[in-house]
Amino acid sequence: MKYAPVALSVLLFLISGAVAQAPKGQPPAKSAPDFTLDTPITLDVTRVNILYTVTDKKGRFVKNLTKEDFEITENKKKQNILEFTAETDLPLRIALLIDTSNSIRERFRFLQDSAINFISTAMRPDLDRAMIVTFDTQAQLNLGLTTDKTQLETTVRRLRPGGGTALNDAIVLASETLMLDQPRDKYRRAIILLSDGEDNLSRYSRAQALEFAHRADTVIYAVSTNITHLETGGDKVLKYLAQQTGGLAIFPFKIEELDKSFVNVLNELRNQYNVLYRPEPMFADGKYHSVDIRVKTAGDYIVRARQGYYAPIPIK
Repeated sequence: MKYAPVALSVLLFLISGAVAQAPKGQPPAKSAPDFTLDTPITLDVTRVNILYTVTDKKGRFVKNLTKEDFEITENKKKQNILEFTAETDLPLRIALLIDTSNSIRERFRFLQDSAINFISTAMRPDLDRAMIVTFDTQAQLNLGLTTDKTQLETTVRRLRPGGGTALNDAIVLASETLMLDQPRDKYRRAIILLSDGEDNLSRYSRAQALEFAHRADTVIYAVSTNITHLETGGDKVLKYLAQQTGGLAIFPFKIEELDKSFVNVLNELRNQYNVLYRPEPMFADGKYHSVDIRVKTAGDYIVRARQGYYAPIPIK
């Protein structure tokens, strides 16, 4: 979700405490930020912007729809679409979140190889930027946003698994870092989450992590590392995170299919619609407002979009 025009004032506090040794030539990894949902984030918002994907029931992208084919409601009230485009070339801002806990140790090498292949395939030179966030006992920013594929691949290759799981903290850390890249309406932000969905050490709740993702206009694409063929509680968490942000949860049947899963994520990022509307009525109350997008024309279409946004805090 993007807002324009935007006047943004963000006060962020980062902890640099004790972290694992960083690769030579790179800054030390940063742990999860020690700021709360009460941290002042002030916005002057007159318009809301939503990126979304439309597929048929067989999962094929529907690319030929127009502004007149869609209806948007906010809090069940119909909204007037001001602008409509089919977005395929927006620069990407990607946070690659990699589970380095003990629970995925046996699959970690495949995960590394697939992540590196995704970086090589997805990123366009001098246009797209990516960052690496890992999480086990704590969430760490191993490498900030960069266009350097070699640096990204080297960072991923040097990762080692071990410890507990702080998934929610990783989402918070990634979201607040993606939030810094402005202006918000010039980029497509995405978190690519590679995990089994388990969390046992986070300081932040799942609801708080989702609020940070919403405020950063970030979509979560979750790729499960669970290969037991049995649905776990972690699988349900991954589905929920993706659904709430307008993303997709992918469950490879075997670890060797991770590459195909990354291709599916990239296709999603390159086949989206974009709408902009002025909320009526407009509230600067800092609260969550539900949004629904549907296709009015006949056909079995599936719309994947975030289910709402957080209104700005009133400017004082």
